[in-house]
Amino acid sequence: MKKLLVIFFMATFFSDAIFFAQEHSPQKFEFKYKKGDSYRILSTVNEDVFVNNELNHNAEILNRISVRVTDVDENGDGVHEANFMTSENSTGAAGGIFSYGEDYESVFSRDAFGKYKIGDEYFMPVVRDVPIFPDKEISVGEKWSAQGHEAHDLRRTFGIKTPFKIPFTAEYEYLGIEKNDEEKILHKFSCKYKMEYSSQDLPAEYLNLEFSLDVPVRTVGFSNQTIFWDSEKGYIDHYIEDFKIMIQSSYGNVFLFQGTAHAEVTDFVRTADEQNVNSVLEKIEDLGISDVSVSATEKGLTLSVENIQFMPDSDILLESEKIKLQKIAQILNAYPENDLLIVGHTALRGTQKEQMELSEMRSRAVADYLIKNKVRDKYHIFTKGMGGSSPIGDNRTEAGRAKNRRVEITIMDK
Repeated sequence: MKKLLVIFFMATFFSDAIFFAQEHSPQKFEFKYKKGDSYRILSTVNEDVFVNNELNHNAEILNRISVRVTDVDENGDGVHEANFMTSENSTGAAGGIFSYGEDYESVFSRDAFGKYKIGDEYFMPVVRDVPIFPDKEISVGEKWSAQGHEAHDLRRTFGIKTPFKIPFTAEYEYLGIEKNDEEKILHKFSCKYKMEYSSQDLPAEYLNLEFSLDVPVRTVGFSNQTIFWDSEKGYIDHYIEDFKIMIQSSYGNVFLFQGTAHAEVTDFVRTADEQNVNSVLEKIEDLGISDVSVSATEKGLTLSVENIQFMPDSDILLESEKIKLQKIAQILNAYPENDLLIVGHTALRGTQKEQMELSEMRSRAVADYLIKNKVRDKYHIFTKGMGGSSPIGDNRTEAGRAKNRRVEITIMDK
């Protein structure tokens, strides 16, 4: 017993000594890119929107970014292929499930210190060149500054065909290190910047247009971020932010957006390969699940649950289908780091609008059941309704219509 206590106290002593040494030793921070690396960034924004000093609505915005490093050059610059998706729940939908929003593809490179190279055909990411690290060792308490910019999409509002870039100077400070819940050592930084632009800063194509609508003439804002850095991986572990943006329009209206954000960065397992398809098929057979097919699709590994049973013309799952979903949950739980996309389909019955509404309701019912059974929380599961637009069976036969009444559950790779 005494020997075990000695070992325990020695281990604790050496752990604390390593922590102390890292906290007081200058560090050099660099992004570490490896070809084939895949990761996902999930940011949640809680925002209050005011119009002319009155609260208009609250919004919870979910941004999902999946990234794959496709190449690393001799200088250590990593080429990234990324998919961006944004979904929003406004007032009245608190606690609701997030629908899968519009996808944006982007390709960019980033050097070891954080600087982007990205073409004007890409509108994502919005915030660029944050963080930027100096090419030297830095100590706790040391400060530095670096240029960055935000790139905004004004195509729909103003017809500007390239990202509208707002430059800023970010002020950084190395705050030290701390341990997370898993006892992993993370380095902590603050990043603060302010931005301001007015109508005279806009590109010429904006100034030459004739507008009859209310348009922005002045925008000011700030962002205060705390970034937690994983030196072992050479990337951000997570960050938190508070922000405020005020927009004044040509008609004298004032729009204020303020809130907080949190983002997590995680690796995830790529599922869409032949080995995983065969493995899941074997599991389905072992569990005795009927009417389920498996395929590798563009977004990941998809389980198509055909002839899924609800109460007539409703989104109320029958008990038999709940049992089936409980079995499917055992498969989904084998990929805990991957988000889920639930897509509902209907047969060609009723109007297109009715088909779409019913498919959306049923996809949400399946997602809600999985959330209640703790397969995923609401921030890691998305829904989408397709109505009767993607049939896999002949709608002229009952057997075909049964195939078309399906829910597809995708273990997402992107």
